Amino acid sequence: MALSLNLLNITKSYNGKLVLDSCSFSFEKSGIYVLMGPNGSGKSTLLRICALLENPDSGKVIYSESIKTIENNLNLRRRITLLLPNTGVFNTTVFKNVAYGLKVRGMNKKEIKARVEKALDFVGLLHKKEQNALTLSSGEVKRMGIARAIVLEPEVLFLDEPTASVDEENVEIIENIIIQLKQKLNSIIIIATHDKDSAKRVADFELYLKKGKIIF
Repeated sequence: MALSLNLLNITKSYNGKLVLDSCSFSFEKSGIYVLMGPNGSGKSTLLRICALLENPDSGKVIYSESIKTIENNLNLRRRITLLLPNTGVFNTTVFKNVAYGLKVRGMNKKEIKARVEKALDFVGLLHKKEQNALTLSSGEVKRMGIARAIVLEPEVLFLDEPTASVDEENVEIIENIIIQLKQKLNSIIIIATHDKDSAKRVADFELYLKKGKIIF
């Protein structure tokens, strides 16, 4: 049974400035949800809270299967993944960068190899698996980051500005990857972006963050 995500009255402030104001929304259907809004509107903050990396000042983030609420523990955290705007790159091969999360989870080498190569092939970087990741272009780094996220096979995937600071060719490639991800993962994909054109090309559901609340 796939995970669903419900936000109940999420409120968050920084230095006295209200960023999220009793923000509520239910992500229940699989598909691509694109959260739009200007810089500083709270999109990244909301994604971090949803990904259980940051606590709200008040409100609840509830993950559930069918009608059963899932406890916030390591097992749940391994079922969700957030890709940040600036993908961290290790000074080693593309393969080892993508394999890192699987190694941390103690997966055997044979399974790691199969899953990493499949993920790299999906994002069009299999031919660069032995290349040092520091030599990749910015667009290729973004694609490697997506591979590093999907190799974990998340049930809810968060992408924060996946096409920011990327050339037009890689924007198109990344958008196509995101659209294909919907079929590959059959899960909830939540994207934060300020690029309305890109949002309209990939979104199943367009959301707007305005005055700290999600507008559908």
